[in-house]
Amino acid sequence: MATRQRESSITSCSSASSCDADDEGVRGTCEDASLCKRFAVSIGYWHDPYIQHFVRLSKERKAPEINRGYFARVHGVSQLIKAFLRKTECHCQIINLGAGMDTTFWRLKDEDLLPSKYFEVDFPMIVTRKLHSIKLPTLLIAECVLVYMTPEQSANLLKWAASSFEAAMFINYEQVNMGDRFGQIMIENLRRRQCDLAGVETCKSLESQKERLLSNGWETASAVDMMELYNRLPRAEVSRIESLEFLDEMELLEQLMRHYCLCWATKGGNELGLKEITY
Repeated sequence: MATRQRESSITSCSSASSCDADDEGVRGTCEDASLCKRFAVSIGYWHDPYIQHFVRLSKERKAPEINRGYFARVHGVSQLIKAFLRKTECHCQIINLGAGMDTTFWRLKDEDLLPSKYFEVDFPMIVTRKLHSIKLPTLLIAECVLVYMTPEQSANLLKWAASSFEAAMFINYEQVNMGDRFGQIMIENLRRRQCDLAGVETCKSLESQKERLLSNGWETASAVDMMELYNRLPRAEVSRIESLEFLDEMELLEQLMRHYCLCWATKGGNELGLKEITY
């Protein structure tokens, strides 16, 4: 079951037009990410027969470091999703926050790994009333979502999730190490596109990412930057994708990867072994 619901904004705004203006930059990042994934799939980084139905193929060729970054992101998130599904034997639900054009639902269906329920939302608080009474093991996914909220808003979301579910896991992919010069350039580039990272102060380090989760009701928290994750990828897969196109600036790839991370937190589910999940 795939469900999509939308809301004009997470917080109250004085008018519909001001809400639209505030959210325009964030919506633009969804389009950018979708186009990048579509291009990477088109040249063989990973198999996804569904994305073509949702996203046009851009005429602009994406840089190799971008393609490899998205490969690591998709592979990393997918591995954690499957680990959770296997631990729970798919007797669980998945809530994909800010899902955009994500095709995880259909790819899991192809592998016979669908959970009991699968929800997709574009803004995280739209289904609060429905979810408060649900106590199945629950996986929440946020890829570049929390960083667009203020620290207070993301903390409230994490507290709500931790208090709403008895057995749960939260996967978060977003920026890290944003206090250095490379991070500042990333922030400035987004600002020029009218897209502010309202929650960037929580993206200082892997420790700050874990601390945010632990201080808001989650019992365990782990985090790795994407370069570390990339180095843990199966060597056969790395060799395959690195043979797809030439990359002459490995330093740029490493800089980019060191500024994104994959975090996961668990609560309850001791009998399921949720605390044992790692990448």
